[in-house]
Amino acid sequence: MTISDDHSPNSNARRFGFGTQIRKSPYFDATVRWGARDFSVYNHMYIPRDFGDPEQNFWNLINTATLSDVAVERQVEITGPDATKFVQLLTPRNLEKCAVGQCKYVLITNQDGGILNDPVLLRLAENHYWISLADSDVLMWAQGVAVHSGLEVTIDEPDVSPVQLQGPKSKEIMEVLFGDSINNLRYFWLIETQLDGIPLVISRTGWSNELGYEIYLRDGSKGELLWERIMEAGKAFGIQPGHTSAIRRIEAGMLSYHADMDRYTNPFELGLERLVDLSMSADFIGKTALQKIAKEGIRRTQVGLELLSEPLQGANNEFWYVYANGEKIGKVTSAIYSPRLKKNIALAMIGIEHSAMSTSLSVITNNGEVNATVVPIPFYDPNKEKVLGK
Repeated sequence: MTISDDHSPNSNARRFGFGTQIRKSPYFDATVRWGARDFSVYNHMYIPRDFGDPEQNFWNLINTATLSDVAVERQVEITGPDATKFVQLLTPRNLEKCAVGQCKYVLITNQDGGILNDPVLLRLAENHYWISLADSDVLMWAQGVAVHSGLEVTIDEPDVSPVQLQGPKSKEIMEVLFGDSINNLRYFWLIETQLDGIPLVISRTGWSNELGYEIYLRDGSKGELLWERIMEAGKAFGIQPGHTSAIRRIEAGMLSYHADMDRYTNPFELGLERLVDLSMSADFIGKTALQKIAKEGIRRTQVGLELLSEPLQGANNEFWYVYANGEKIGKVTSAIYSPRLKKNIALAMIGIEHSAMSTSLSVITNNGEVNATVVPIPFYDPNKEKVLGK
């Protein structure tokens, strides 16, 4: 969906034909006022994808701060006496040491060990969890699993809509909003608080690998108020409205569901074995399949590629096939030009026998065949110094 430059009240381009099956976020009107032009659909909601030049959006993110509407990160809320047991049933990551107030990056796997989602799990209380979703229908999956689980749980989608405040100036902006105590919030932890009476959960997380926060609004009627309050607090620090940056997330090797993984991808192919505990006693969904995969080994793996061509114009909108000596060996899942690195960088899933560092390959792009080299991922900041605020 594209918004016209004609912002007059009578412009036909402003008469959005929203159906009830595709929802607007509580921040939608605010993002339009602040310059959102293009939207796509994610988790059955509109998400802003364009505030102008994507390269400028990237520089805004890494130099100052951006505020992004990520209300599409829907929450699956799990409560009840057996909530902890049920959450562990959904994921191969061992949650035994997940404390109240902590967040964990987890995988949701199916019976074949395939990945259904890679959300952030938030533990708000002893038997109260949110699963903050990537783009797939885990709410229905979880409700279906619960039916025959024998566990006493309630599963629903609460009125919760996050925004992302990311970038090196996000700390100062949060101090203006919440005071110096916000500096006690550790990476991948959360607090419950309020701002001018607006109920919030704040976590030190985000999809940018920059210093930042996700602010979860718990009252959708306050969306515009919250957006404007944050933008006003950030004015002195150069805050800009923005969207999640494909450039920055690919630099960081951060994965996008439906692009870099899907239900046919297992954690070992992505190098995410740290999120799989096959020795724990919990019989999570996909355990038997993942035990078999771990024993037999994988045939393909994710690698980083440097594409040796002129700068790409935008991200790839389709998978590009990868070749070795004329043989198709896999596909590029995410590709972009990094203006900071001055390179075309990509994530690819290829046959493991071709995955050694510095291996020369070729990729068929929209503009023809280009040479490529296997390189380490992440492409930038491998020690996460940026996201940790170092």
